[in-house]
Amino acid sequence: MATQCRNCPIRKLDLFTQMRSEEVEFMERFKVGEMTVDAGAPLMSEGANTPQLFTALSGMGLRYKLLANGRRQVINFVFPGDFLGLQAGVMNEMTHSVEATTPMRLCVFDRSELWTLFKSRPERAFDLTWLAALEERFLGETVTSVGQKSAIERVAWAFSRIYRRICALGLDRDGEIPLPYRQQDLADALGLSLVHTNKTLARLRDRQLASWSDGRLRVPDIEALEEAGLVDTSLVPRRPLM
Repeated sequence: MATQCRNCPIRKLDLFTQMRSEEVEFMERFKVGEMTVDAGAPLMSEGANTPQLFTALSGMGLRYKLLANGRRQVINFVFPGDFLGLQAGVMNEMTHSVEATTPMRLCVFDRSELWTLFKSRPERAFDLTWLAALEERFLGETVTSVGQKSAIERVAWAFSRIYRRICALGLDRDGEIPLPYRQQDLADALGLSLVHTNKTLARLRDRQLASWSDGRLRVPDIEALEEAGLVDTSLVPRRPLM
């Protein structure tokens, strides 16, 4: 059965801003159902005019763009709480693709009702704008890392950002988090070759900053990892959940 927004298992996490009761009631009307997909399933395709919007409820995925010659650029990774499809909702088509890395469960919204949200719930519309601004900030960090940081700084930055996010979702255990991606995914995201990525992971492991194997990332000292990655550690406010 579909999860009611009032009973959402991630809504009350400290990572997310809390909604008033009337906002929760609106989201229950805005939501049209839930969808489960297997690992590897495409959620959205570049160039598609998808009629649906999604919030990731569980599982992980990635966003990527394919070049004409088949090369792939991973834009970022998808975690529980992420809102998917706003680009198509505003621009009528996706300019990147989204794929499930693990089995995922998603809340489904009717894209045709997006304008109703802006007309009748301005506070929720502001939340969407806030999420878009957060995405812009993250992409700015990514471009800076790819353009100006060394390989070890790039990977340390990516690991620290991911580690903080997964911990905020309550998925960490004894200093480890699930990270079910491939080295190639990380390499594609950070503009590195697979060989260079593998060597960089070995250097991080030797320095006891991070160890990634069997789909688990272990971080003995997150502050030391952030220092190695030249990470901006200014506090990011709680994020809205759609």
